[in-house]
Amino acid sequence: MLVILFRVLSVFPLPLLHALGAALGWLVYLLSPSYRRRLDANLAQAGYSDQRRAAVAEAGKAIVELAFVWCGKPERVARHATVENWDMVQRVLDAGRGIVFLTPHLGCFEMTAQQIALHTALTVMYRPPKKSALKPLVEGARARHNLHLAPANLSGVRILAKTLKSGQPIGLLPDQVPQEGEGVWAPFFGRPAYTMTLPAKLAQLGKADILLVYAERLSKGRGYVVRFVPFEGDLTGTPAEQAASINRAMEALIARCPSQYFWSYNRYKQPGGVAAPEAEAVA
Repeated sequence: MLVILFRVLSVFPLPLLHALGAALGWLVYLLSPSYRRRLDANLAQAGYSDQRRAAVAEAGKAIVELAFVWCGKPERVARHATVENWDMVQRVLDAGRGIVFLTPHLGCFEMTAQQIALHTALTVMYRPPKKSALKPLVEGARARHNLHLAPANLSGVRILAKTLKSGQPIGLLPDQVPQEGEGVWAPFFGRPAYTMTLPAKLAQLGKADILLVYAERLSKGRGYVVRFVPFEGDLTGTPAEQAASINRAMEALIARCPSQYFWSYNRYKQPGGVAAPEAEAVA
């Protein structure tokens, strides 16, 4: 049923989908106290409470636009996106080095992978959705031409490492909460967040460059701008220090369009089996 709904919605104009999404965002915010508390608390933690009204609407747009991005014809979707700073990416590709693209839950993060795949093969880490009904929809949408999936397990990590060593790029969501044993506590907007260590490990193992990328959602359904940003963090030191450096880079990226971060995401949850953060994690 959900697949059918998404396919029907995908034929609608993007301005209409974003209008519906904004309305959905407010409906969920008003009807779900737990959703409202988390979104408000995360905004306050980051110092962006003044972005609440816009963030509520943008969160709804992020959901409804998936019908367009996942189920729309690739050529139609591509026409709604422009790319900035691709020359930065091309220089690394021409040098034969791998790239670790880091994309937080900012803007239309699903659009970034599709745009990169228009220029070069890309392998992204994929964690199957908890609802089985979503699996064929998500996998079918993400496994397109030049876009390959690596499962979020040891086998997938090996695929990503091999891809980097061959000089090909990979993509990760660095603000996705990892499972037990796959992360460390590191500050994120001044509060300890369990953060994956995989990006730094893979970049160092594959002698790869790290580049940041996000797709800013333009107003009134005018499309998206996919922006590539250099990573200026320091990946020396302990895994916790590396994770903190990446989190700082994510904070700086979010500051570019704070209303479009997915503030309702439970970024500060404590995975089962993971000990509570120590005091130094907030330093």
